Amino acid sequence: MPKAVWNGSVIAESDATELVEGNHYFPPESLRTEHLQENSSTSVCGWKGTANYYDVVVDGQVNQGAAWVYREPKPEAKLIKGYVAFWKGVTVESTSGGSDGGDQPTGDAPDVAGDGLTGQCEI
Repeated sequence: MPKAVWNGSVIAESDATELVEGNHYFPPESLRTEHLQENSSTSVCGWKGTANYYDVVVDGQVNQGAAWVYREPKPEAKLIKGYVAFWKGVTVESTSGGSDGGDQPTGDAPDVAGDGLTGQCEI
């Protein structure tokens, strides 16, 4: 079962993730919300829409913008509506303990400036 881990704490765990462009998107009910804080950053993906970010917080340490969600994705990305994915050192591990590459996002650099299309979107 995939689980997202940062700073020794499980942030999310589910066997019902959606895998998109190499990233596991975790369903809302699998999140340990005490480790997520709203962040005002957004980015835009041409086919998924606007991503909103969370800071991941564990033991007083903050990993800014390390999680993202598409609250109102474009129709092509409707399967990940409300699901959360991770990067910036948050690892996604399988039940065997190996990394599924969650801290190694794929695709082009994120469009953190929010100025539009980046081709294949990693986020």
